[in-house]
Amino acid sequence: MKYFALLLLLLALGGAGYWYSQRNIPVVPTTESVGETEPTSAIPAASVVVQDLEIPWDIAFLPEGDMLVTERTGHVIAISAAGAKTEIPIEGITKKGEGGLLGIVLHPDFKTNHFLYLYMSSPGTSGETQNRVVRYRYEAGELHDEKVIIGGIPGAIYHDGGRMQFGPDGMLYITTGDATRSQIAQDKKSLGGKILRLKDDGSIPADNPFGTPVWSYGHRNPQGLAWDSDGRLWETEHGPTGEQGLCCRDEVNLIEKGGNYGWPAIVGDEEKSGMQTPARSSGEDTWAPASLVYLGGSLFFGGLRGEALYEAVLDGERIVEFKEHFKGVYGRIRTVRVGPDDMLYITTSNRDDRGTSKPGDDKIIRIDPTAL
Repeated sequence: MKYFALLLLLLALGGAGYWYSQRNIPVVPTTESVGETEPTSAIPAASVVVQDLEIPWDIAFLPEGDMLVTERTGHVIAISAAGAKTEIPIEGITKKGEGGLLGIVLHPDFKTNHFLYLYMSSPGTSGETQNRVVRYRYEAGELHDEKVIIGGIPGAIYHDGGRMQFGPDGMLYITTGDATRSQIAQDKKSLGGKILRLKDDGSIPADNPFGTPVWSYGHRNPQGLAWDSDGRLWETEHGPTGEQGLCCRDEVNLIEKGGNYGWPAIVGDEEKSGMQTPARSSGEDTWAPASLVYLGGSLFFGGLRGEALYEAVLDGERIVEFKEHFKGVYGRIRTVRVGPDDMLYITTSNRDDRGTSKPGDDKIIRIDPTAL
């Protein structure tokens, strides 16, 4: 009987594996499982999806389950469900410091129009770096029909922003940094130190607060955008690293239309009339938050300096609990995305000259959120 029971168990596990493999999601091409929680199902708590990348900055999931990954060094890497990698070089990238090829996002109607958007640092007309958003048509593994959606975004070796996301309203939201010129964050005529909001073709929505692309201002280096289940927009942002003699004070902000988020007049939990204070600040700690997603009532973001996956548990407009996951396990964590399988996908950033590179770096790791 024990052999018969073992046979039944093997058949059940095999059936579960077949069901999982038939789902329209990326397949893990390695067997490496890592993390702080033992897996409780056929899906590991944490497993490496792909490795040997070079500063992967952002991820977009194609409808068939493949991934497109931007490398800051100027490449889009197409990763098939079987783990095969194809490199698509992007021309005209300025690769300095925190600049380069940054965010990627698909159009909400990608299945029909095949539009994808890239945020990149490029040479400006005056010799300074400028950032821009470019739309392409992605077909048969190639990019076509390049169109600049918005250009002239201030750029520098540091503080280039670079995250993009389509909102529930169908508009394209874009984060931009202050390009190390803090005063431009308070200048509503500048595109630097802002969250921008545009139509998918780059035109300005009629209901933008200032009649410009600017949706909110007073940001130092905003890095993550996500909407919760009630349609509220949240953002993560890097605090000062020496400016005004201050350190740390990274932020999670609840974003309001036309809101002024204070930089450089206030930082962290400081208050000033007409300016917004964060829902949570890191205080004297440093997260270096580099992304943001919403899943199951929580905000998740990667920490570069903090070397952790952070979770902010929400109750309406309040953060009621704050957690650290995988602290120090993977090194610098940059991007967090939710995959079509409702798993979290994180990228490491240990080859950016600020971390300690380990064998296989940089990696994309799939996390089962139910195991956290």
